[in-house]
Amino acid sequence: MRPIRLLPSDDACNGWNALLPPRAARPALRGDVTADWVVVGAGFTGLAAARRLAELRPHDRIVVLEAQTVADGSSGRNSGFAIDLPHNITSSVEELALSHAYRRLARASIDHLRTLTTRHAIACDWTDSGKYHAAASAHGVATVLTPTRQELDRLEEPYQWLEGADLAARLGTGSFAAALYTPGTVLLNPAALVRGLADTLPDTVTLYEQSPVVQADLGSPVLLTTPQGSVRAPRMVLAVNGLAAQFGIFRNRLLPFSTYGSLTRPLTGAEYDALGRPAPWGLTPAHAFAGATLRLTNDRRLLVRQTVEYSPAFRRDAGHRATVAARHRAILARRFPMLPDITFDSTWSGMICVSQNGAPGFGAVAPHITAAVCHNGAGVTKGTIGGLLAADLACGQDNPLIADLISLGQPQKVPPRPFLDIGVRARFAWELWTARHEA
Repeated sequence: MRPIRLLPSDDACNGWNALLPPRAARPALRGDVTADWVVVGAGFTGLAAARRLAELRPHDRIVVLEAQTVADGSSGRNSGFAIDLPHNITSSVEELALSHAYRRLARASIDHLRTLTTRHAIACDWTDSGKYHAAASAHGVATVLTPTRQELDRLEEPYQWLEGADLAARLGTGSFAAALYTPGTVLLNPAALVRGLADTLPDTVTLYEQSPVVQADLGSPVLLTTPQGSVRAPRMVLAVNGLAAQFGIFRNRLLPFSTYGSLTRPLTGAEYDALGRPAPWGLTPAHAFAGATLRLTNDRRLLVRQTVEYSPAFRRDAGHRATVAARHRAILARRFPMLPDITFDSTWSGMICVSQNGAPGFGAVAPHITAAVCHNGAGVTKGTIGGLLAADLACGQDNPLIADLISLGQPQKVPPRPFLDIGVRARFAWELWTARHEA
């Protein structure tokens, strides 16, 4: 029996959740249950896997264990971008080499989520707004936007190259040198989407919230123990992202980072006029670690996501949020000087998981265990399609997208700690230095 020593521990400050009405959580697991399948994790990945298992095995009993409350975890804390194209999280453009596979996977994911939001009337501010991939400096334009533009030309993907007054009119700020606008990204409230997906699961799926796995026997059958009960099942899907190593899966291959987001109060009429009354938009920076992800939401709030920190202990100092909020305010002051009185309603933290080579942690890790983890900063689309394909793979369901996901490779092994910590922090400092023009 393996003890699970690290559990998710997110703050109670998620701004997306704060915009939503109260929700009654599903009961925690109490007592010992048996099932045909157990899915660990109720984020985008776990919910997609459970729903797909119910479709493929309509007579099987499926149990989902969620350590926290639905939408309180990482899936409900991201910036709310469902991105349809290769998405770099540093200054590299490595994903462009596998553009065809990424596009097929991401667009299948968006189509799946679009169908569910329509079928179940999930109110999550789903908006087909596209996105701006923007650079603040000539260096960012040359090293990121220009190669991306060349790849979009090669793929015959539609885009607009914007700069100067045209870009400033779109965003309400003239603080960016140039941007690539692509139309396929969907913007949404991630917490509302995760809630809606959880609350519309098929009847054969039982979701237990606030039921963290504290011990795991990964033999056949799997036996998972929670604080007040246990689940025994012959098959398991693991969907816990960076915490997979706690289960002995993809050990020394996953890199956890904490990220921070802030949402302002709604803009006043005068403040919105000062921006030029632009339509809602979403912007990803040329360098995600140094730059800031920004959004103007449907209810006229500004989102800032910036500050990424290596967090191998999966813990963040609650007092650090005040420091981060001050950084975010400085970003708004720099990008939107016409809004001197704007304030934040909330600042929160979340976790992402990346691999050294940008590959996902996907596949059959044992004859009876399938994993879909490590979504490299694009959890809405990559997490959703990973869960769907994990269920297909586990059930032997033929799906050509499985080959696409496998073609992306496996996470590379990294050195043991503390050498890993030293290396990651040194690489991170170098990334920030080389991309300092984008800050």
